[in-house]
Amino acid sequence: MAEIPAKVVKQLRDDTGAGMMDCKKALTEVGGDMEKAKEWLRQKGITSAGKKSDRVAAEGLVGTYIHTGGRIGVLVEVNCETDFVARNEAFQALVRNIAMQIAACPNVEYVGVEDIPQDIVQKEKDIEMGRDDIANKPDNIKEKIVQGRIEKRLKEMTLMDQPYIRDQNINVEELIKQSIAQLGEKIQIRRFVKFILGEGVEKKESNFAEEVAAFSGK
Repeated sequence: MAEIPAKVVKQLRDDTGAGMMDCKKALTEVGGDMEKAKEWLRQKGITSAGKKSDRVAAEGLVGTYIHTGGRIGVLVEVNCETDFVARNEAFQALVRNIAMQIAACPNVEYVGVEDIPQDIVQKEKDIEMGRDDIANKPDNIKEKIVQGRIEKRLKEMTLMDQPYIRDQNINVEELIKQSIAQLGEKIQIRRFVKFILGEGVEKKESNFAEEVAAFSGK
């Protein structure tokens, strides 16, 4: 048969986490059919990113990133299966890049959509339902519009759905899948915290004239 296009091989690798040569062989064996190629890989027992989802990832690193000037700081925990991979330079670079990604995304508060509390989801829905631009629309149309807006809003709040800052053609979730394929282990972003200098502190406004008067006893 004709040569398997490289982009098809890459797609199979992204979907399964198997090696490039294994993916090419699988596609060649089944005449280029993507689904049959996935079955072929499973039958051969070739490890895939999808099959790693039920493994335990308890090793890894806590990474940090401090933005220039020290005004933004990030701590992030990224897990893998073994200490061997945790010491791998590629994994360590991944952790650094994820920490930098978090610092660059001011609206991101959660790892994935599933981590957003239901009360937050409901609050966002209530806000959208009260928008003036849909007030006069039929309920079924209004519901569809709100659902679309909510899905977009929730993705804006989650790290996994953000375009990767070093490659805008993929998002962070796809970056993780590629890293699983490269390193051969389950990898997951467990949690993160972002510190913004002065955030939440109520700054006291001072009146210079009053301070002088108080000091002089007047």
